[in-house]
Amino acid sequence: MAEDSGQERTEQATAKRREDFRKKGQVAQSKEVNTAALLTISLLMWYFYAGSFWDQLSWLVRHFWEQCGNFAVTPQSVVQVLIFVMQKGAKLLAPLFLMVLIVGFFSSLLQIGWLFTGKPLMPDLSKLDPIKGSAKFVSKRSLVELIKSLSKVVLVGYVAYKTVFSEFENALYLVDMDIIETLAYVGRVASAVLFKCCGVMLLLALLDFMFVRWELEEKMKMTKQEQKEEFKESEGDPHLKARVRSLQQEMARNRMMAEVPKADVVITNPTHLSIAIRYEQGKMDAPTIVAKGADNLAMKIREIARENDVPMVENIAVARALYKVDVGAVVPEQMFKAVAEILAYVYGLQRRR
Repeated sequence: MAEDSGQERTEQATAKRREDFRKKGQVAQSKEVNTAALLTISLLMWYFYAGSFWDQLSWLVRHFWEQCGNFAVTPQSVVQVLIFVMQKGAKLLAPLFLMVLIVGFFSSLLQIGWLFTGKPLMPDLSKLDPIKGSAKFVSKRSLVELIKSLSKVVLVGYVAYKTVFSEFENALYLVDMDIIETLAYVGRVASAVLFKCCGVMLLLALLDFMFVRWELEEKMKMTKQEQKEEFKESEGDPHLKARVRSLQQEMARNRMMAEVPKADVVITNPTHLSIAIRYEQGKMDAPTIVAKGADNLAMKIREIARENDVPMVENIAVARALYKVDVGAVVPEQMFKAVAEILAYVYGLQRRR
């Protein structure tokens, strides 16, 4: 819509727009965070698990070779050996696979929270358009991804190169070392390279996560027109709401006018106020205001009162005081005496008639 109307997306996304994006699976999730977390946790786990892993693997190999002399080659025995090797191998690799699942789950959970949606998996025929597909190769997004990938390769390669190059002089002594010492040295250098690369990956993951969040915020921004339309959808059209409110007021006014013929007296201010009061002795605790109005509405109340022979009494002070009371409420206590005098006067007129 922004492109069609020429408006720029300058307004921050509303809560509803954020929720709509989230339901579609469009969230700020960085793949670099998942990769860095998985690599780092894998190295840490391997650092503590490597000893146990090699011990169990050595036992498995030793046990296999020790039993070779007693092994009778039959279809059943081959199957049993395969099952045995698979069970032991699964037991060795299970902690690593479990760690991968846990790290993958929590790295996503910490980024986007709990979210389950099938929208990204639904087929989209527009993605099959070759023209739009080829445009992705030269888009701004593809350029950013290319820069990110090149930066990662260059930084990780540079750190690995500097680490290995700094060990060049020490590597010259490998010719005098036995195989065990050589392997230990290579393992230490490889560990140093991997841990430094993890540090670089974590830094890149942080920067990428910040970029992804900024990119999503920019994508969710709205035009002023979009905000107005969303407000209409969520809150309703202001014109329609005004019409409904007008109808409600008209219905309330009609109900109020229907109570005027039942009133005992209408107290007026000769300029613009009319207040209808009703009192049923034994049924009401105090006189009740059944209708009130100003200006044209006051004139309408007086007209209905005359048509139904409801007495009207002019009293400016009482009319002004009672106009402040809501329809359906009883007369305030401080007005009891004044209203009682008016009702007594009205009842006296009715008796004389």
